[in-house]
Amino acid sequence: MNAYDIAKPLLFSLPAETAHALGHGVVSAAGTAPLDRAIARHYAVDDPRLRVDALESSFPNPVGVAAGFDKNAEAVRGLAALGFGFVEVGGVTAVPQSGNPRPRMFRLRADDAVINRMGLNNDGAATVGERLRALDAPVPVGVNIAKSEHVDTAGAPADYLATYEEVAAGGDFFVVNVSCPNSQGFEELQNREAMTAILTELQDAGAAPLLIKLSPDLPEPAVADTLDLVTELGLDGVVATNTSTERPDTLESPNRVETGGLSGAPIEARATEMTRFVAERVDVPVVGVGGVATAEDAYRKIRAGASLVQLYTAFLYRGPAIAREINRGLLDLLERDGFDSVTEAVGADLD
Repeated sequence: MNAYDIAKPLLFSLPAETAHALGHGVVSAAGTAPLDRAIARHYAVDDPRLRVDALESSFPNPVGVAAGFDKNAEAVRGLAALGFGFVEVGGVTAVPQSGNPRPRMFRLRADDAVINRMGLNNDGAATVGERLRALDAPVPVGVNIAKSEHVDTAGAPADYLATYEEVAAGGDFFVVNVSCPNSQGFEELQNREAMTAILTELQDAGAAPLLIKLSPDLPEPAVADTLDLVTELGLDGVVATNTSTERPDTLESPNRVETGGLSGAPIEARATEMTRFVAERVDVPVVGVGGVATAEDAYRKIRAGASLVQLYTAFLYRGPAIAREINRGLLDLLERDGFDSVTEAVGADLD
């Protein structure tokens, strides 16, 4: 039994958001020198077969942390020490936001899932941007850019631009979030005209590499239309997918009735299917996210076309060794299937 197995009952006796804040604080502290180097020796898997060159960066491995865990760029170094190959911070908005009223995060323990309706609580672009500029990150850092709650659709392009300008100097790639299910006004952003206005505003400002994050709840025609836009505008990548507002019939936890975005094991198959759908239609890197908890989960997304994968919910359930476990498992799977690198396996299951 490891230390997390001992601590987990205590953590899970606390409200989900309280436990998350405690865990986030511990991870942030783990990024302090020289502790980070000692932790990295234990958790990081250093193998050239895991390296991925994409989005104008070199990723030491394909396993990253999804947006939402480190909203304010306070735990990047700690997460890198735990063996993650990259971190996406945010969502970040132009102004600080407190988010929705508590409680707003709920465990579905029987389902290995979480429902959250956090509402994009964050310290605001100026503060996050200052932290990013001061951060000597050992792994690539993406910045998830979202719309401020008080801004309407017409004002969204200028709002996204204001956020980008604050964080531009500290990010290695930028993810446009038009699919958050937990904050007002995002549904209106998921039409072609609104997305075009936002994306071209950012491109005109030099935002690159620039990716868009998709909702798993969009019907395939709407996703296909968005992917046409990715090609037309020359975007640099796609993140598939965000959390889901749908509730599969298989959910067992009483918390399944809560509103918000569902993440974790119940959306794994849908997210992998979306990864495949995207990869078959665009010629840019795809970041696969949704239900990744094991090496097999990550490998399915990679073979379905994901160059990189992200997780969040499984980190809460499985603890700090998860990146190490997945990366070691990926090496075994690559060797089993005769691949010399992760990159060789990307899209292996596509027609």
